[in-house]
Amino acid sequence: MDILFLCVVIFLFLLAVFDLSVGVSNDAVNFLNSAIGSKAASFKRILIVASIGVFIGAAMSNGMMDIARHGIFRPEHFAFYDLICIFMAVMVTDIILLDVFNTLGMPTSTTVSMVFGLLGATFAVAMIKMAGGSELGFNDLLNTEKALSVILGIFLSVAVAFFFGTVVQFISRMIFSFNYRSHMKWKIGIFGGICATAIVYFLLLKGVKEMVFMTPEAKAWIGANTWLILGGSLVLFTVVMQLLHMLKVNVLKVIVMMGTFALAMAFAGNDLVNFIGVPLSGLESYNDYMANGAGDAHGFLMGSLNGPSDTPVWFLIGAGVIMVVSLATSKKTHNVSKTEIGLGSQQGGEELFGSSRIARRLVRWALRVIAWVRSVTPPHVRRWFNRRFNTDETIMDQGAAFDLIRGAVNLVLAGALIALGTSLKLPLSTTFVTFMVAMGTSLADRAWGRESAVFRITGVISVIGGWFITAGAAFMGAGVIALLMHLGGHWVMIALGALTIFLIIRSNRRFKARKEEENGDVMFQTIISSGDKSENWNLLLLYITQQQEKFLSYAGESYRGIAEAFVSENVRALGKAESNLTRQKSILKNDRRKETLCLRQVAHETAIEKSTWFYLSNNCCMGILYNLRRISEICKEHVENNFLPLPQAYVGEFREICSRVEILFNDTLAMMDTGGTEAIPMLRRHCDEIKDLISETYHRLYDQLREGDSASMTVLYVYMNMLQETQEMVSGLRKYLRAYAKLRDTQFRSHPTGEDRHQPLPA
Repeated sequence: MDILFLCVVIFLFLLAVFDLSVGVSNDAVNFLNSAIGSKAASFKRILIVASIGVFIGAAMSNGMMDIARHGIFRPEHFAFYDLICIFMAVMVTDIILLDVFNTLGMPTSTTVSMVFGLLGATFAVAMIKMAGGSELGFNDLLNTEKALSVILGIFLSVAVAFFFGTVVQFISRMIFSFNYRSHMKWKIGIFGGICATAIVYFLLLKGVKEMVFMTPEAKAWIGANTWLILGGSLVLFTVVMQLLHMLKVNVLKVIVMMGTFALAMAFAGNDLVNFIGVPLSGLESYNDYMANGAGDAHGFLMGSLNGPSDTPVWFLIGAGVIMVVSLATSKKTHNVSKTEIGLGSQQGGEELFGSSRIARRLVRWALRVIAWVRSVTPPHVRRWFNRRFNTDETIMDQGAAFDLIRGAVNLVLAGALIALGTSLKLPLSTTFVTFMVAMGTSLADRAWGRESAVFRITGVISVIGGWFITAGAAFMGAGVIALLMHLGGHWVMIALGALTIFLIIRSNRRFKARKEEENGDVMFQTIISSGDKSENWNLLLLYITQQQEKFLSYAGESYRGIAEAFVSENVRALGKAESNLTRQKSILKNDRRKETLCLRQVAHETAIEKSTWFYLSNNCCMGILYNLRRISEICKEHVENNFLPLPQAYVGEFREICSRVEILFNDTLAMMDTGGTEAIPMLRRHCDEIKDLISETYHRLYDQLREGDSASMTVLYVYMNMLQETQEMVSGLRKYLRAYAKLRDTQFRSHPTGEDRHQPLPA
């Protein structure tokens, strides 16, 4: 058994290495988002500054290790075997959860995962001990007071960070406005001095107590002269920042880079325990057991963990190296970073989330409050605020999501709050604090306009909901795993270890495959960030054509698949088609929104001229989709109920219609692929021919029904509905071809008797 325990400890450290790699994708990216979003420097320089902060912060994180040792449970009442089960359960659950969230691109919290994992696993083992006849209660086994303070600290950080982010950014924007370059002068020196002093206070004076080279005398001197040091720092940094501004140095970029360093340092000092605290506690437990346990894993109690942790510096530095390497190489890092930057972007862009009912109600309520505030605010005050918050004057670098003022506030404030939590030995969630500060500052900056607020709020709610899901999943997952290992013994430990490795490998393979398929919407980002409105129309026309070509290709394949599934009574294929059509609706709506945003980047005269045909082409695509959904719905309902199939007498003519429609879609796609429009008159004539064929088929079927056809009325009604929807779909494609030609400035003659000489089939 001792060899098994050694293998478990080694496995814990292997999981810790992977946890550092996975966790840095989710957490460490938080101290890069503001610098990346404001384009304060190149990614390489940002990474170098952040790496230095991680190394220094790692050396200061030793005091936080006590959370994993005795912050949640009382080790003096747990045997070595109990704690091995708890530590193993926590690490397995933590890695699986983090990898799932990273793959989905959703930021979660390693702090929440660790704390609730420890809580769930300890709860499960405590229940086993109490059920086994132990006289100890929950208060004896769980450190309920400390656990409650930790949990409250984690979740209160959400409200605290959002509140201070909103207030501080509101004040900063009032001082500098969006046209901050014209309002710097003497203000920038004071602003930079305050930011730098805050960094010195929270990261030096609060963190210095845990640094290994600090003597008790030095700590006492710093404690006695705190205000003197702060006052001197404020004067010194104010003068330095003002001089840098006079020397034409962009002080805001300096502050952002200092804030990146501060937040990286705070991250390592606060969150490193989430990655290596549990394995290190497992190692110390194993060493104590081997030295004093006498082979009694179930009876040897682990009171030694109540002592202070003495983590070797090399462990901390090594963890910092792994985090920095993972940060620079992990593709999942950028996947998670995109979420926060997208939700806080000052510019309109691709919204990562849809609309929800609660978000719509919150926006409606907020609009009412804003309207009331405006009604009671004097006009001259409103005019002053509107001048200070005029987003049209926003100064941002090319490709930036927000300006340097907000980037500086995001970093300095988040770093200060996290470092304060570290000094109080509260493991505030870095993800919670950084994300909510960024959301608060974006709200104060009016980044959540009426056209994006619903989507942004939905995104924030989704992310916060993900945190609560993490808490519940970590608690239950770790509890179940600890229970299985405690009752099942070493065989369950081995099986769970193998399962964890399998899940990690499979998750990374899936993520890699998905990223290879996903080339990224580069053209959309190019149009949005481009300042050349005269050139943007050509890019937008190409972009619209590509998106609509994808849809028409899908529509043709979907129609053929639905028709064949109906004839062959393949209910599974019809169900899959219905699901795909529902998903395609969301894709079409998202594409239309993105194309509309791009249209705003086009020259005004061109946008007015082309908007009619742009919206008509989009409406035609949506109409075709609705035709397909109605066809799929009636076919699926008919086949699911096991009604009679389409009689063979009608299958041949129906397949001929389907073949003609398929050829029409293929010819349209071939024409779009070449970029020409010469074939449009011919394609529109083909549309007319198909509609004539459908009309003849429909009226012949109608006459047969009047004469008393012996076939089932139910299936023939379905067939008639399919003919109607097919004719409408072909008519929609005919109109689309006209809009497509107009978008490309192509002139052609419509039918002399009007746009559509066909009468629709009777309902």
